[in-house]
Amino acid sequence: MPHPGRPLMPRHIDEPAPQADPVRRPRVRPDRGVDLEAARDFAVATAQAAGDILRSADPAEMTVLPKGSRGDVVTDLDLAAETCIVERIRAAFPGHAIHSEEAGEIAGDDAWLWLTDPLDGTNNLAVGLSMYVVGITLCHTGVPVVGVIHDPVADQTWSAVRGRGMVGPRRPDGPGRGGRVLAWTQGYEVGGRDTTATALKLVLEQDSRRLLQLWTPLLSWAMLARGDIDGFVGYRAGALDLHAGALIAAEAGLVIVDFDGRPFDHTLAGRRQPRDFIAGPAGTVRRILALTDQLAHTRGVLDQLWPHRPRPAAPSAVRSGRRSTEELP
Repeated sequence: MPHPGRPLMPRHIDEPAPQADPVRRPRVRPDRGVDLEAARDFAVATAQAAGDILRSADPAEMTVLPKGSRGDVVTDLDLAAETCIVERIRAAFPGHAIHSEEAGEIAGDDAWLWLTDPLDGTNNLAVGLSMYVVGITLCHTGVPVVGVIHDPVADQTWSAVRGRGMVGPRRPDGPGRGGRVLAWTQGYEVGGRDTTATALKLVLEQDSRRLLQLWTPLLSWAMLARGDIDGFVGYRAGALDLHAGALIAAEAGLVIVDFDGRPFDHTLAGRRQPRDFIAGPAGTVRRILALTDQLAHTRGVLDQLWPHRPRPAAPSAVRSGRRSTEELP
């Protein structure tokens, strides 16, 4: 339910949590650690509580501030939702570490780490688009084991526990016919004249009915799991809005590979590598991997147009036209 009396600007996260709305602490089993089903229930309730704050606020009264040098922004709603999430995690799991979008690293037992994106889609909200979600991930020794995405606008939630499947809305018939609908995301560090990114988008747009760029990667993951879109492609994707979505998609039975066709590493160790992925049903993933020759040609044309622009190295499949699909089902 909305919280009409809750202020938009949060208290500092080091201040004690209020006594109202107590958080029920999930069970901890000393022999096996955290009860993951209880942790899922906790994360779902926490994401929904943060979503209530976002949904009940008046966007016209929102404060928007610049963040970084690449056009990103932060709002008081980001901070209010983050405070809600962080306080609940600290109350329920006082020994766990937390890494949140705005607060950064909060020290704790690194064996158990919570990743939170309290408002994925801030730029959408800043320009008046009600297209945003809340994301929470629990990792154990670097491996995502619980993931939650909550859409406050549609009031829908997707969640997963590693190895136990995905829970959430799904379309029984999948995406409609008439051509593939794909989603695209890229990291903030990707420049406007990155020839690999530009070539990828050009080829994907030519091979699909629509290529969506939603400014909220977690919503794209949710749409993929729900069956609204056929595939999702990420280039140098952000980390905090990756792990929950990739876990939910994998537990929904979808395939996730890197640009060379190898299984995508969405553990925390994988953050050290370029976060490039293709996700979707096996047939869609095979089709996108088969576009590699076009990608190499298109990038060559762009390199001639922008010969003096520095650019990151392309994945080996884009350089050589070779890819591996043996791992796909």
